[in-house]
Amino acid sequence: MEFPMRHLPRSVVRSLFPAAIAGVFVLGVQGAPAADDDTPKGPAVTVLKVAKSCFSDIVEATGTIIAREETSVRPERPGLKVTEVLAEAGDTTTAGQVLARLALPEGGTLQVTAPVAGVIATSTAQIGNLASAKGEALFTIVARSEYDLVGLVATTDMRKLAVNQPATVRIAGAGDLEGKVRRIGPTVEPNIQQGMVYIGISSQKRLLLNASGRALIKTGQSCNVAVPLTAVQYSSAGTVVQVIRRNRVETKRVEIGLMSGGNIEVRDGLNEGDVVVARAGALLREGDPVRPAMASAEAGK
Repeated sequence: MEFPMRHLPRSVVRSLFPAAIAGVFVLGVQGAPAADDDTPKGPAVTVLKVAKSCFSDIVEATGTIIAREETSVRPERPGLKVTEVLAEAGDTTTAGQVLARLALPEGGTLQVTAPVAGVIATSTAQIGNLASAKGEALFTIVARSEYDLVGLVATTDMRKLAVNQPATVRIAGAGDLEGKVRRIGPTVEPNIQQGMVYIGISSQKRLLLNASGRALIKTGQSCNVAVPLTAVQYSSAGTVVQVIRRNRVETKRVEIGLMSGGNIEVRDGLNEGDVVVARAGALLREGDPVRPAMASAEAGK
């Protein structure tokens, strides 16, 4: 049933007007089209900016410690008895230092001196023992305290080696020592396909001969952009990195190079400043929307 407005009391009309206006406003709001939402959608992912870094090309050699030059110390005459021992294995000596004294048959003593400076590697000198020119050496000296690590290197790495390349030599109980490539073997062991390299070590420490050691030889350096190892995926399609552009995932194929400290060199496929997923995963696909969160500087290392 319709009621003409003119038949309603003014007080009723006044009470209906605000409600009608509010209803029109609500309908207008509900019927209006939603504005575009630019807020990133999808899962939150940690990202970082690609930066440049330099990588050392390291070749590893494993082997044993030997004396570069050993000097044997004996008396020139036979049948002399040791009366005094003044040095023992492990001692550092100077050239001309008295190591022992021997009794002469005709009376008096003979001093046994070090012909070179170095470290005494072995000693058989004991009071009362006989010493001679043709017998066992009283002392063996590592001349000038110079040692070599004689190591084996994979055949594929032999071509990278050159004389005087710097190396870090690691020996159990002796810590890290500086060294240099002194000589490169001319042949390869056919059964194991490894070549020989001599790493010269100069150390005032007494090194144990025949001890096992490892040399890290720096053969070169390469500077390029780098990403964490966790950002790289390996698949049948090749090596890829997930790049974020406009809050969406793009899969980029890359050429990788040297590795160091949890990072890997990217020789092709990325540019400095690109934003990549710090920890790539199979759950992210090409074109997926994401909510990127920039990693801290420490997290990217």
